[in-house]
Amino acid sequence: MSDYPDALWLSVSPGAQCFDRPLLHYLAKHLLVAEWEYRQTQDEPNSFDVAMVLLHDYLKHSDRPIHLLGHGTSGLLALLYARRHPERVRSLTLLAVGANPAVDWQAHYYGHRQLLPCSGQRILTQLVHHLFGYQSAPIARALNRILQHDLDHALSPHTLFHRISIVPDSVSVPLLVCGSDDDMVVDPCQLRGWQPWLGKRDRQWLCPSGRHFFHYFHPQKVGDQTLSFWASLQPSLQPSSLNLDNTKSMESMGTI
Repeated sequence: MSDYPDALWLSVSPGAQCFDRPLLHYLAKHLLVAEWEYRQTQDEPNSFDVAMVLLHDYLKHSDRPIHLLGHGTSGLLALLYARRHPERVRSLTLLAVGANPAVDWQAHYYGHRQLLPCSGQRILTQLVHHLFGYQSAPIARALNRILQHDLDHALSPHTLFHRISIVPDSVSVPLLVCGSDDDMVVDPCQLRGWQPWLGKRDRQWLCPSGRHFFHYFHPQKVGDQTLSFWASLQPSLQPSSLNLDNTKSMESMGTI
């Protein structure tokens, strides 16, 4: 169908959507980009199977393969879908997804809950510093609320009682893997773990800063890497230049 987008951003973390906006706005200047959301209530089980079925119900009506993108657990869903339905995926772009793709910030949270004799709120406060760096007290409190909302409503393979690991493997579609040099969740070692699984068309890129949500702080840098990757798969695609500030202050987040 001609009204389907060129690229589809997956979002399974409703609380963290504000961090995706700068990159999506940048990409939308060049191509038709849509956002696919999956939300669940606290009464529903964490089931990637349900999300996969719903995503496939959307993509199976497209008349052509599509570029899939996702950050963190949303990227994990994109990866699992690309492995199951490669015929529907033009390329796969993963942000903050390591060679063990199940590792996300929630895995770190639950790991700390099991090891440290302190409250969940205290651990979230510590994670705000690790994920975003130093922030003023009002911004840190707002970020704490966002993380708590994600714990309550975001799809994740982990719980307080059970954390999973997914064996590294290749994917048959062109792959771009991006990370940040100062990300404590998916560190550069996790990114380098992709090396044995990369093919000739695949790429890796490491942002020099930005921590776990580097795509929020450097949307233009991440967007240019993504557009260049897509152009390499389709030489006729020539991204136009756009002057965009590649840094954002935390105070500029409209949802805080």
